[in-house]
Amino acid sequence: MDNIAVENIILAFGLTLFAGLSTGIGSAIAFFAKRTNEKLLAVSLGFSAGVMIYVSLVEIFQKAKADLSSVYGEFDGTAYTIAAFFAGILLIALIDKLIPNYENPHEIKNIEDINEKQKSEKLMRMGILSALAIGIHNFPEGMATFMAGLADPYIALPIAVAIAIHNIPEGIAVSVPIFFATGNRRKAFWLSFSSGLAEPVGALIGFLVIYLFFDSFSPALSGIMFGGVAGIMVFISLDELLPTAEEHGEHHWAIYGMVAGMAVMAVSLLMFI
Repeated sequence: MDNIAVENIILAFGLTLFAGLSTGIGSAIAFFAKRTNEKLLAVSLGFSAGVMIYVSLVEIFQKAKADLSSVYGEFDGTAYTIAAFFAGILLIALIDKLIPNYENPHEIKNIEDINEKQKSEKLMRMGILSALAIGIHNFPEGMATFMAGLADPYIALPIAVAIAIHNIPEGIAVSVPIFFATGNRRKAFWLSFSSGLAEPVGALIGFLVIYLFFDSFSPALSGIMFGGVAGIMVFISLDELLPTAEEHGEHHWAIYGMVAGMAVMAVSLLMFI
């Protein structure tokens, strides 16, 4: 840990906290907006997917390969990078698989669903389970954001923003059923807000793992983490963000948002060459 600046650690925790607590923004939107802006939601989620896919494959994967190749050589380093990439995909896929679809937080609810009359007990259960499911999903995302922040804060910033965007509708998924079940806006907001705390908890555990088991932030450790982060981000984009974007708007708006996200990342990375 000696070669990790304190500023990097603080920034990594801050970015992870920002990304996680953005679920509370979704909860607030659910209470103050009368209808879901489908087109804006589709473009925003597509944009988030574009940022995450581009930065994962163009920047993070390549950084992982460079770090691991410097330690193990070109062939073995590339092989370890690929293994870490698919290990990240496997981790998030297993987590997703363990959560039943009807309880999955990525089954996004519209704001106007507040007005649908359903049994309050069922809605309350749905909201609580959604909060728990979001916590499970956000745990590896928080760890990935934190690890990226330690290794390269510049790369972690767009990742945190992209995750924050996709956490906003998750806040709606928690707050809408709980609010209708209880009629209590404050309770619905705080349950939604607190469900995002799984991301900074993931960051804390990631920090403790590095601190307790590794003396320094070596290129090998950095490469493995970056490879896993890239896999997690690509899976989230393809399995959650793009399908949800298309469900809430026209196919082309989701793709336009994705291309815009890629373009913004491409230009921003070019500025720092």
